[in-house]
Amino acid sequence: MAETINIAKMAEKLSKGIFTEFLWGRMEHTNINWPCENQETHEVKTHPSDVVFWYDEPYSQSRTYVNCDLKSYAKGTIKTQTIRDAIESLAKSLRCAEISQDFSDTYIHPNVSANIQGLLFVYNHDNEYDKEFAKILEKLKCDDLDIPKGSKIVVLGPEDIYWLNNVHHEIIHLRGGAGLLPERDHCKFYYPHLVRKKNVQLENAKAATLDMLTAPWIIMSYVNPKKGSRKGFVVFMRKRGITTDEFLYLIEYLMHYQVIEAETAVTIRLVDPHLNASANFAKAKDQYISDYQGGDDLRQILDAIDFGKLEHVRTTFCELELSRQ
Repeated sequence: MAETINIAKMAEKLSKGIFTEFLWGRMEHTNINWPCENQETHEVKTHPSDVVFWYDEPYSQSRTYVNCDLKSYAKGTIKTQTIRDAIESLAKSLRCAEISQDFSDTYIHPNVSANIQGLLFVYNHDNEYDKEFAKILEKLKCDDLDIPKGSKIVVLGPEDIYWLNNVHHEIIHLRGGAGLLPERDHCKFYYPHLVRKKNVQLENAKAATLDMLTAPWIIMSYVNPKKGSRKGFVVFMRKRGITTDEFLYLIEYLMHYQVIEAETAVTIRLVDPHLNASANFAKAKDQYISDYQGGDDLRQILDAIDFGKLEHVRTTFCELELSRQ
């Protein structure tokens, strides 16, 4: 049965606030239980959908629907078996969702190629987010899960939510207080043309996909109409910049896909930069220029990058903050 208690509502409001800034759509119906299509095997009569988000895929003509199980746990109740049970329940719901007329009628838009994924959102409501959650996931054995071909289940633990929540608040700050970002209509998340994959939905695929949200960095692009339609990028880097190689890898990626160019504003933000992060970034720029025999022009472009820490890092969540979302 879908969770409806107040603590669960906190996870619902938090997820809405986060994914709205990542440009996900959100279906109207929440906390719905729809009929199981295989009751004898699944041993349940219904499957829950706390909330279903959606976004268009950049590299295919399909729309992804994210069936979310929103969990609110105290730190002491985040156990391996609890997480395993939640993942198993999501797997069963995915198997039924692909053939369920009830699910389709409630959540799937007409005339789209639907791609249904599962998301377990584990929110730690006592404000003591657990950095050991990765160890819990390492203990899980999920090889026996019956997940449809092409589907997957993504688990966002307390530390992941901490990261994404801070990125979403920084986006709000950069748009409002800092005045760097324009309104959402002029922003989208960046997907380059790859060797074997072309971005086929340049206009529709503006959201950050699940793959991007679980990657080492999140890249947003924008065109600011208030600043002469200047093009820019904001890179949110999850790693702390402990080594020079972390930044060198990022610079090589951004240069390869022509993100870093003259007349293009590039901003890099870290949530919790290492003490030596700034120095390591400087050394990475020096090394890149040396490796590729760049001159003063390349130096000027790299030095123009705005590098720094997120302005207002949030280490806790509170009911007052969530009530405003």
